[in-house]
Amino acid sequence: MLRITKWVNRQIKQLGSTFPKKLASGRLDAKSQTFKNLFPKKVKIDRVATGFQFTEGPIWFAEEKYLLFSDIPANKIFKLTTDGRLTIFRQPSNNSNGLTRDKQGRMIACEHGTRRVTRTETDGSITILVDKFQGKNLNSPNDVVVKSNGAIYFTDPPYGIKPEQQEQPIQGVYRLDPDGNQIIIVADDFDKPNGLAFSPDEKKLYIDDSERRHIRVFDVKMDGTLANGRIFYDMNVKKPGSPDGMKVDVQGHIYCTGAGGVWVFDREGNHLGTIVTPEQPANCAWGDEDLQSLYITAQTSVYKIRVNIPGISLA
Repeated sequence: MLRITKWVNRQIKQLGSTFPKKLASGRLDAKSQTFKNLFPKKVKIDRVATGFQFTEGPIWFAEEKYLLFSDIPANKIFKLTTDGRLTIFRQPSNNSNGLTRDKQGRMIACEHGTRRVTRTETDGSITILVDKFQGKNLNSPNDVVVKSNGAIYFTDPPYGIKPEQQEQPIQGVYRLDPDGNQIIIVADDFDKPNGLAFSPDEKKLYIDDSERRHIRVFDVKMDGTLANGRIFYDMNVKKPGSPDGMKVDVQGHIYCTGAGGVWVFDREGNHLGTIVTPEQPANCAWGDEDLQSLYITAQTSVYKIRVNIPGISLA
């Protein structure tokens, strides 16, 4: 727990010069008309919850109409309903970070504190999906996505551990088979792999590298492995903040948290504009009944902005 708190404190200190103590209102920084068309006229960024230490991993549950998200150093997962009611969903959360859902609607969580990926069953029990690779502990699983066939892909940077605790020789990206029996490395040349998201047809997988401050895109082969990795967009600018959580809408626009806000790209890798947020964002998720709200976890708060194009449903 102490190592995670220290890491979060470093992130906040690094980013502190970007945003004033008194929060400014968010805004849209459009670089194209296409970007403007993605949002309703007179759209605003609403702060829907606040008072947290470091929020991450938002995920929407359409059946019960609520959002879950992690507060990593607080060791909690919070539940936020559409009427604004905030409760604790799980404590301790084992310092959960990225959250997603499988095709049966069960929550998949990356846990820093236990260095594992877990699944919450329908009865509330927790199943450990993976905590080791080739007999050695994982680093600290960070973010996770599930393909339509049930295969799980997750990133494993060392943010949640001390250097001397690292047992894996790489900061890898892994794939767990749909039956959970085999785990393989699908990318081994990242410095700090972080957010990841599939294209709508699942033929491409976007993965960002927070250390190198860029997004890469890979072709997804029939056997689930990755090929032809290349730079999708270089987000290295002269301000604090690195690419982190990422989501894709049904038309293939990529929304990636980064320096100053949520950067939006088209499928060809053009930067259309940025949702400038009051605090440095870490992750985002589609939500509400029509999946036309983007929920953004950003340091001490959770924000929401309406969009015109729905996001991709995860379950």
